[in-house]
Amino acid sequence: MTDSEKPETPAAGDNRSLQLATAAAQVIEDNKGRDICILDMRHLTPIFDYFVIGTGGSRRQLHAMSEEIDDKLEKEMGDRRMGREGYDESRWILLDYGTVVCHLFDEETREYFQLEQLWGDAKKVDMTNILRSPGE
Repeated sequence: MTDSEKPETPAAGDNRSLQLATAAAQVIEDNKGRDICILDMRHLTPIFDYFVIGTGGSRRQLHAMSEEIDDKLEKEMGDRRMGREGYDESRWILLDYGTVVCHLFDEETREYFQLEQLWGDAKKVDMTNILRSPGE
């Protein structure tokens, strides 16, 4: 078998990016966030690997999700946030971890921007066996 015939294997960074994305999604789940999804962006843009999207019901809930994602990814997993936008307004908080970008919306703003439709060619990561209910 020649090199060109071998199946493509994900780079080590892909597994790390997916670990970060699923950890962020779990934090959203643990904080009772809704409509959680992870979009695989690797074949659409070289800038990042995954979007993590979730909805919160209040400013307080969005702040809690944002702060706990930071704690999880930075303190527990050793990653570093590169940027944060929208925290003060708390309608759409964007957390940029380089290969993973988390979008935390209030319901109205998520419906308005419809990121899943905007990036409709992105595959959704099956989270059936990834997320656990809070308290499990």
